Amino acid sequence: MPVRHGLVRHVDRDFRSIKSDDLDLRPVSRRLEERVKAHVLICVLACYLTWHLREAWAPLTFTDEHPPRARQPRRPARRSAAAQAKASHQHDPAGRPYRSFRGLLEHLATLTRNQVRFAGATADVPMLTEPTSAQRAAFDLIGVPILLTVK
Repeated sequence: MPVRHGLVRHVDRDFRSIKSDDLDLRPVSRRLEERVKAHVLICVLACYLTWHLREAWAPLTFTDEHPPRARQPRRPARRSAAAQAKASHQHDPAGRPYRSFRGLLEHLATLTRNQVRFAGATADVPMLTEPTSAQRAAFDLIGVPILLTVK
């Protein structure tokens, strides 16, 4: 089975990302062999998830969606014309600001569900904050609806 170039190219970055920056996946007690295997599996799955999210959310971030192929690996990487246009305009055609991957995750984290109890009521009502257009677009790009509750 051929390995997708984009997945392998950023393994170091994604592993660093899951361990510290974006997902903050921390070590667990790994003295038993099955715990070590479980931890490695979780790390690999987190890298795979991060890679898929970066690919899907590229239209909302500064990610270069069509990077030029490097002819010589020791030369500095170059941005495509589309990525340079993203960086210079700072906003997408819908007027939403481009963000870094981490910035988009932070923006998505502001989407919250609250339990509200109205005066005189005996039950709480779950209410979702109104999603921004960027939050809606992020969920649309991964093909998942924004749910009020998770079952």
